[in-house]
Amino acid sequence: MRLLFSLLFVGAFVGTLNAQNEAVESFQKNFQIHIAHASTALKVDGILDDSIWTVAEKKSDFFMKFPTDEGTPKRKTVVQIAYDDKFLYLAYTCYDSGKSQIQSLKRDVGHIDNDAVGFVIDPLNSRTTGFFFVVNAMNAQSEDQISANQGNELSWSWNSKWFSGTHHYSDRWTVEMAIPFKTLRYPPGSSLWGINFLRVDMKNNEYSDWTHVPTNFKTYNTAFTGSLIWDKEPPSAGKNMVLIPYVSGNVQSDQENAVKTKAGMGAGLDAKLALNSSLNLDITLNPDFSQVEVDQQVTNLTRFNIFLPEKRSFFLENSDIFGEYGIPGFMTPFYSRKIGLDSNNNPIPIIGGARLSGSIDKTTRIGIMDIQTGAKGNYSPENYAAVSVFKNLFGRSSLKGYFLDRENFQSDAQKKQNPLNAYGRNAGLTFEYGSMNGKWNAWYAHHFSMKPGIKGDNVFQEIGFSYNGKKLSTMVDLVAMGTNYYTDMGYVQRMINYDASRDTLIRVGFKHAFTNITYRTYPANSSLGRVTYKLENYLVLNPDNSFNENDLNFSLQAEYKNTSMFKIMTNHNELNLLFPISFTDKTPIPAQNYRYSNLVFNYFSDSRKMLGYTFGFTAGQFYNGNIQSLTASIIFRSRPHFNLILQTEYDKLNFPGIYGSTELLLLSPKIEYNFSTKTSWTTFIQYNTQENNFNINSRFQYRFKPMSDLYIVFTDNYFTTPFMLNKNKAIVFKLNYWLNL
Repeated sequence: MRLLFSLLFVGAFVGTLNAQNEAVESFQKNFQIHIAHASTALKVDGILDDSIWTVAEKKSDFFMKFPTDEGTPKRKTVVQIAYDDKFLYLAYTCYDSGKSQIQSLKRDVGHIDNDAVGFVIDPLNSRTTGFFFVVNAMNAQSEDQISANQGNELSWSWNSKWFSGTHHYSDRWTVEMAIPFKTLRYPPGSSLWGINFLRVDMKNNEYSDWTHVPTNFKTYNTAFTGSLIWDKEPPSAGKNMVLIPYVSGNVQSDQENAVKTKAGMGAGLDAKLALNSSLNLDITLNPDFSQVEVDQQVTNLTRFNIFLPEKRSFFLENSDIFGEYGIPGFMTPFYSRKIGLDSNNNPIPIIGGARLSGSIDKTTRIGIMDIQTGAKGNYSPENYAAVSVFKNLFGRSSLKGYFLDRENFQSDAQKKQNPLNAYGRNAGLTFEYGSMNGKWNAWYAHHFSMKPGIKGDNVFQEIGFSYNGKKLSTMVDLVAMGTNYYTDMGYVQRMINYDASRDTLIRVGFKHAFTNITYRTYPANSSLGRVTYKLENYLVLNPDNSFNENDLNFSLQAEYKNTSMFKIMTNHNELNLLFPISFTDKTPIPAQNYRYSNLVFNYFSDSRKMLGYTFGFTAGQFYNGNIQSLTASIIFRSRPHFNLILQTEYDKLNFPGIYGSTELLLLSPKIEYNFSTKTSWTTFIQYNTQENNFNINSRFQYRFKPMSDLYIVFTDNYFTTPFMLNKNKAIVFKLNYWLNL
């Protein structure tokens, strides 16, 4: 009987896969574009006067994507595609009138809230990964890699060298793009590529695509690519070797630690070498990350550390191969910010590193990384090694496995003092099922860690599924996290608990059950574009299955066709607090049971206007006290050059009697002036009473050649209490040059 049931299940599963594959093939038959061969190189200036554009096939029947996926966009878009031996060329004609809506001339501004065009390209036609290139109407470029996890937001942090140009007429604007084949990294013989085209028309707040992408999916979701049809086998991607040397200098002082003003110089090298058409080797020697934008500070009213995104370029290409395990941003064995930074985000010198990543065939991606850090003060040198393999199965499903190893080269005395710091290792497997239409997903993960002298209770397990329909979506995720599951190269938000009474950190594993259900409506003949209702529940149990916490949230979000929106949310929390916690300088809140509820409201004005604003408030109970929070921002734009964003957050926490009260203030203005698409100046000013820090960070960037930059950065930090007592300051310059060999 069991054998019969198993055969029936396998038969049904295979039949479902076959039906899905047939649906995908039908989809790509309905959306096809033929690429034209150009006998000579094109002049990429945005003026479509090259002869190839008179013969290249035109596609102009775009579908609405947002705010609804019904009907056709108000303005016409025409796209064409061509190639020669070195470049993939694209041409867009965007019918429009009047001044373009542009947020910024800065690189990597993306496509959101910008008049822009872009395209998704999947050279392997794997329908899981690919590339996304965007140009806004004033020729600001953005590019990113699309990871296998389609739920991820784009970071626009991956960089590559390509070319574009725009031109404006009274009734339209036009774009040309040239992408080097060696940038796309594909194996020979790949004659069917996945492709899709995007247009953003901000005057009408319309996002449209060439293929019919449902509005509940990302516009860059590779499940909905059409077919790029070649007239013959595509040109070889060719060799791609890039050297990026840099020189830097700095003058810095550190009054907080009584370090006198000193000057320094530095030099280093990054290199990119294509070992074959789809496998890339990255090497870094003495890397310097002084040009990376400062982290945006936030007020943290949780019991746990916050997750900050990676911004350093060496760690970004194919980063999903290492980082898409567990729940990225919440619990993951690999978090690259652990490398080269201590627990207070102070830099630790990286001597060098190498990373091999890419595809070894159409269904297999690999990542191998090794990085060596140096000593700094009492911080010992460390080596970080990582290996990861992705294997595509059944179309858009995958089996993933990894091994991580951190080795600390500490002294014998340090080993005796902290034996657990000698090494930390992690390994695991994850299976992810994804239906070909993108609606159904399921996953199972089994990971474990290795530490000196630690045995048992060292496993992380996760199982879950999700459904994403146009109107109805739901997800269930179950996790069991052992107390002895260590992630020396990772991040687990709930693992480390702070005991405010004893001023110590305590590890406690947990189990969680996260469920949500979302329902969307799309009102017809209304100023509303979409209304979203969401119910979420997050249940946490202690290792012995006793109750720890339950968060129940209900929200309503209304998005208007003029880009404004509001969201209202009710939160109800039940908590068995394990350890005393303090948000004031008075007696810590005791460890006991709490029930509290609060209300949250947020409003965002029309983002297309010169003067915009947002505001929000939270009011209600908080543990055994009350909370009142106010957030607000004013955005002034003198497009496309100047942006001024004034942001503030004020939190007032009142607790009974001996537990005290506090007021927290975060001010974070941002000033940005873009002289052109090559030159920009950005200044952050952040006043944070919770962190007792007032920070000024000002960065000038001049891109004198494609991907070659001069940076001048000034940073200054003060205490907020006592007010304006200087901590440290520095001025840094960095010059890097992108050299193709």
